[in-house]
Amino acid sequence: MLPDPHPFADRLRSLLASDQAGEDLRRYFGIGQPADAASFTGRRFEQLAGGGDRPAVANVVTADDLIALQTLSVTIPAQGALDLLEGPLGLQLSELLHEIPNHLDMADADASDLAPGSPADAAWHLLTSQPGIGWVTAGKLLARKRPRLLPVYDQVVRCILGRPTSFWLDLHSALRADDSALHHELLALRRSARVPDTVSALRICDVVLWMRHHEEHRTADCIG
Repeated sequence: MLPDPHPFADRLRSLLASDQAGEDLRRYFGIGQPADAASFTGRRFEQLAGGGDRPAVANVVTADDLIALQTLSVTIPAQGALDLLEGPLGLQLSELLHEIPNHLDMADADASDLAPGSPADAAWHLLTSQPGIGWVTAGKLLARKRPRLLPVYDQVVRCILGRPTSFWLDLHSALRADDSALHHELLALRRSARVPDTVSALRICDVVLWMRHHEEHRTADCIG
């Protein structure tokens, strides 16, 4: 038997199509939940203070962005934060952000927008080269600035998806396949779960995957 040529896309679609996906979204975003239900601070990540991609701040890192990162349980060390807000690191990142499309869905982007050598890739490498800023934090900061184009990605999501070689490009390919069918499924899932349409399709994808695996990941000592 020939190997499955699209294992990443197939795994992703099976997780998103499950009956549990909608309930996990409602639980995460607090939709229709009891007043005493557990609260997930990450529900505010994209839209805190109006969002990191709003025109006035889309190309600069703000204190609101740094607080938004904390809702996803990551922080940038104080020196790095000051450098992003007031120093040369912030200026370098701002130059790159000007070159990264804003308000463009990953499903509508070209692979060149995400590939090695792209401004997005350069921004990720710039951040990860800084002391105390790892790949998870760098990705989350870029997802705050470009929520429709760049996804949140951490150890839990990497683990449940089988440690893809190039998450951005693999996800891009999956979202664009079959006339962007998976992208439209994410939007339909958002509607059915009654999540506000200010939440990006990429964030819907991330939350479903994270909710499915985060408890098991923590208790089973996964290697992801």
